[in-house]
Amino acid sequence: MPQIGWFEILIVVGIAIVVIGPKDFPIMLKKIGSWIGTAKRYVNQIQEEVSIISENDNENEKKNHEKNKISKGEDDKS
Repeated sequence: MPQIGWFEILIVVGIAIVVIGPKDFPIMLKKIGSWIGTAKRYVNQIQEEVSIISENDNENEKKNHEKNKISKGEDDKS
């Protein structure tokens, strides 16, 4: 995986200042930060939902396993 160093970041920032302009550059940084924050919240929400679904599935598997043990145990006794 390629690594990005400080020099590469400085070059990108310099080009962005030239292309966007020094007045609009801080506004763009705020917008980009807002987009990144929104994306992080969205990913965290998805991760929480997946973990809840996984926990529910694990609980259901345990219940089914216990039911199977009980039903097999009753069959063995008869």
